[in-house]
Amino acid sequence: MSDRRTFLQRLGSVPLLGALAPAGVAVAGNKGRDYFTDLGVRPFINAAGTYTTLTASLMPPEVVQAIEYASKQYVNLMELQDKVGARIASMLGTEAGMVTSGAAGALTCGTAGCITGTDQKAIQQLPDTTGLKNEVIMQKAHRYGYDHAVRTPGTKIIEIETPEDLARAVNPRTAMMLFFNAGEPLGKIKAAEFVALGKKHNVPTFNDASADVPPIENLTRYPKQGWDLLTFSGGKGLRGPQSAGILVGRKDLIQAARLNTSPYSDTVARGMKVNKEEMLGMLVALEVFMKKDHNAEWKDWEKRISTIVDSVRDLPSIKTETIVPEIANHVPHLLIRWDQDSIKLTPKQVMKQLREGEPSIEVNPMTDEKQLAIGVWMLQPGEAQIVAKRVRAVLKQA
Repeated sequence: MSDRRTFLQRLGSVPLLGALAPAGVAVAGNKGRDYFTDLGVRPFINAAGTYTTLTASLMPPEVVQAIEYASKQYVNLMELQDKVGARIASMLGTEAGMVTSGAAGALTCGTAGCITGTDQKAIQQLPDTTGLKNEVIMQKAHRYGYDHAVRTPGTKIIEIETPEDLARAVNPRTAMMLFFNAGEPLGKIKAAEFVALGKKHNVPTFNDASADVPPIENLTRYPKQGWDLLTFSGGKGLRGPQSAGILVGRKDLIQAARLNTSPYSDTVARGMKVNKEEMLGMLVALEVFMKKDHNAEWKDWEKRISTIVDSVRDLPSIKTETIVPEIANHVPHLLIRWDQDSIKLTPKQVMKQLREGEPSIEVNPMTDEKQLAIGVWMLQPGEAQIVAKRVRAVLKQA
């Protein structure tokens, strides 16, 4: 497997990063109290991507306004979830929808719903699955850093590789079939066949497409594939609250998922609370995302990459490449390589200098001993120029 293909696969599945740099600088343009400086927390320029430990994305003003609006009034939480879920479902073309505590929260309450349905006794019994369906079928190649959320309600993952394996695995204890969307190239059973097999065996199918927007088309294309449940992360490409996510699908399963989480107290996902601010903020984030000019945004990302490339192209042995991961994080990323006999630093050492410098810059965590990886889609206006200047300075000095 080529280095490039390895990079793309790793990029789509990295769950978290290590610790960040020490405290130091304040946020530029902050006119009020500088909370992060007060706490000794150091902000940074995000040239990495939408990683949870790097606090993912920044919410647009419309989302912040919606959150502030919701914070000043009381409403019935279940009524709000009804209305917001219905609006989300209409936008994505599904029977029903809900706002969850991130895509991981969607995995937990969605799985629980597949186990219990609306049976209140079963709901209160979880995570004890005695006498209940408790097996989730999943391709071996799709096991990943988040299937723990699916095991939380008390399930057991049954690994399969082929359609024949799946047919043998289905039994009265089977509650659900889980598909990791970014892992499609790795599994032997592709999305369309997986859905068809679920319908053939009368088992609900759940697609985790958490990091798979952009492109915007996926929001409506994936529901049309026939998944019974489907989740998108709210705080990544959609730029909603980082702690929010979207779960859509069959009306009966969404109803069951809701009964297995907050505000219902005696449930396995009670702690995965979503407040009124997150519900409204998530809805507005989705509205803003679906209305924006995505072609113009893509061109802007390409300009940012060109700015950084232009800053280093005259340095000895520098080679650059722009890549776009096939599924998850489907946006332009810049790879920079060099002869380490000419520029006497490893990419990891450059990463460290950028992190510890002024201002602090976090590059993509897929940086390794061969290449420096830069994600440009979370950069704010003017930050591409700062990243370009700093990368050039570090490499030139070496």
